[in-house]
Amino acid sequence: MKRELEYFFAALRFFTRLPVPRWVGHTQDQLDHAARYFPLIGILIGAIGAGVTELAALALPIGAAVLLGMAATILATGAFHEDGFADSCDGFGGGWDKAQVLAIMKDSRVGSYATLGVGLMLLAKWNGLVELDAAFGPPLLAIALVAGHAVSRLASTLLIFFLEYARDDDSSKSKPLAQRMAGGELAIAATIGLAPCLLLPPIDALVALAAVALAALLAARYFVRRIGGYTGDCLGAVQQVCELAFYLGLLCSFT
Repeated sequence: MKRELEYFFAALRFFTRLPVPRWVGHTQDQLDHAARYFPLIGILIGAIGAGVTELAALALPIGAAVLLGMAATILATGAFHEDGFADSCDGFGGGWDKAQVLAIMKDSRVGSYATLGVGLMLLAKWNGLVELDAAFGPPLLAIALVAGHAVSRLASTLLIFFLEYARDDDSSKSKPLAQRMAGGELAIAATIGLAPCLLLPPIDALVALAAVALAALLAARYFVRRIGGYTGDCLGAVQQVCELAFYLGLLCSFT
C-alpha cells in the first residue's frame, strides 16, 4: 500500500503543482510506475475545476464560472498539458521531417501555431462546458468535468502503453514516463479513468467515450506517421484534444 501511495504521489508531483508529503521521497522507480495513476490525477484536477465552477456559479453567470474553473485547473497543473499541446502545434505545424518536428517541439519559444491552437482549444472547451450546463444542468456538468479530465488522461496513458517513445536522447522531462507499462498497470489506469463515467447517463457516456477513442486513435496514427511514436508533448496534446472530444461527445448525444 505504501508503495502504491508513493506511485500516486510521484504522479501528483510530476503532473501538477500540488504539494506532496516529504516522506514520499523521489526515486526513478516511482516515476517508472507513476503513469498508472495518471487518470486519478485527472479526477483530482477535474474535481478542483468542478468545485470552483460550482462555487463561482452561485454568484456569477455560468460563462464566468466556467472560466474560473478552467483557470483553477490550469493553475493546479501549471499549464502542463496546455504547454504540451502548444509545443505539438508548433512542432507538427512547422516541421517537415521527424528531426525538425522534435527540434521545434523542444524550442521554448512560442510560435503562431501554438498561440492559435491553445487559444482555439481553450475557447472550444469553454463553449462546450457552457453548453453542457445548459443541456444537462449543474450536477451533471460537474460530473462531466471530472470524467473528461479522467478519461482524457487515460487516453494519454494508452499512448504510453501502445506506442514507442520517439526521442532517442534523455533530454525530455517526460523521458522517465516512457517505460513499457504492464497489463496490470494499464488495467488500474483504465478502471480509475472510466469510473466517473458510471455517474453519467449510459448512452451519453458511451457516445462521449466513442468520441474520445476516435480522437485518440487519429492522434496516435498521426504521431506514428510523422515521428514514429510519441513524446511528452504528444501526451499533453492528446489529453487536451480528448478532453474536448469528451465534452463534444456528450453534446452530440444530447442533441
